[in-house]
Amino acid sequence: MRQMPCINVHAIKTRQGGTEVFSFFIPGSRILEVAEIARIRHSSDSRIEGFQRPEIKAHVRSIAEYLSGGDVLFPNAVILAIASDAKFIHKRGTKNGSIDGASEVGVLSIPVRTNRKSAWIVDGQQRALALAESGGSDLSVPVVAFISSDIAVHREQFILVNKARPLDKRLIDELLPAVGTMLPRDLSTRRVPSLLCAALADTPGSPFHQLVKRPSHAYPSAVVNDSTLVNLMRRSLQDPRGALAAHVDTDGTADTDSMYRLLVSFWTAVKDVFPNAWGLPPDRSRLMHSAGLTAMGILMDQIMTRSGHFGGDYAAARTVLTRLAPYCRWTEGRWEALNRDWNDVQSTPKDQRLLSNYLIQLERDISRASAA
Repeated sequence: MRQMPCINVHAIKTRQGGTEVFSFFIPGSRILEVAEIARIRHSSDSRIEGFQRPEIKAHVRSIAEYLSGGDVLFPNAVILAIASDAKFIHKRGTKNGSIDGASEVGVLSIPVRTNRKSAWIVDGQQRALALAESGGSDLSVPVVAFISSDIAVHREQFILVNKARPLDKRLIDELLPAVGTMLPRDLSTRRVPSLLCAALADTPGSPFHQLVKRPSHAYPSAVVNDSTLVNLMRRSLQDPRGALAAHVDTDGTADTDSMYRLLVSFWTAVKDVFPNAWGLPPDRSRLMHSAGLTAMGILMDQIMTRSGHFGGDYAAARTVLTRLAPYCRWTEGRWEALNRDWNDVQSTPKDQRLLSNYLIQLERDISRASAA
C-alpha cells in the first residue's frame, strides 16, 4: 500500500484539558498545503458553516511586502486545529530529570492530502496567505496546534483568540449560537440574543424571515442589521422588567422557546398592523430603521409584560398597536409630538430615546383612556 505523504516536523507535545497540543516550526509556504481556511457561510439548509472572516487583501498585501523585504523576524504563531490521524512519535533519549516533565519532544507527521486538508487555521489566516504569496514563504514560522476535528471547538478557540482584538462583534454574535462549550461570562450572556436572532432570521413563519443581514450572508430581501435585533433583545434580557427577562429562571436558565414565541407574537403583530412599512429599506421606512426597531423593542417590554387582560399574546399586542397606528409616521408625514419629519429620526441615542419615550407614554395614555 502506498504511504500517504506527510510533513514531518520536530515538535514539543503537551496536554491541555485532555487535548494534545503541539508547538513546532514549519516553512510558511507549507501551511496552506496542509491547512484550510474555513470561511463563514450558510449551507443550502441554512446551517452555519465555517467561522473565518473574509480575506483582508490590503492586510495580506502589507504582510507579504514585509516578508519579501529580505532577512526578517516573524515570530507570530499560527494556530491550527489538526485532524486526529496526525501521528506523534516520541523521541527517545530526551528525558532529563532537571527539566519539567509537562512536555515531551518528538516528530509530528501531518498527512498531505489532495482531496481534503489535514488541518484548519484557527488564527493567522492573513499571515498564512501572506506567507504563501511572498518571496519569504520559505521562512520557518512558529505554529501551535491542537488535535481536534470538531468545528465547534474551532469556533470556540477562534472567538476566544479574537475576543480582545478588533474583531467584528456581529461576526462573534453570529458564531456564538454554534459554540456549544463553556465561554467567559460576558460572551455567554450574548449567546441567547444571538441564538434568537438566528432563529428569527432563518425560520419560515418568523416576521424577520430572510430580512436580517449577517456577516456570513444576506438574503436579497434583507433590510435589518442583525446587531439591531441582538441589541434590543439583550436590553430586554438585562432589564429585570423586560419581556425576555421574564423567561429566565432564578438559576439563570433561559427558556429560549418561550422567548422565541413571544418575539414572533409581538413582531408579527407589528408586521400586520404596519404592513406598508414592514420589510422596506430603512431609508424608506423608519420602522425598519434601527431607531424604529429599538423604540418598538422597548415598547415590546411594556406591552408583553402587562398583567391582566394583556397576557403577552399576539391578539393583545395587535390590539395595542392598532390603537397606536394613527399616531405613527413610519414612511411619510410628520411626528407632530416630536416636531420631526418621518425621515428625520436618526440612529442616535437621543432620537431613539425621544421616539421610545413618546411611544411608551402614548400607549399608556391610550390604555388608561380605554380602561376608563
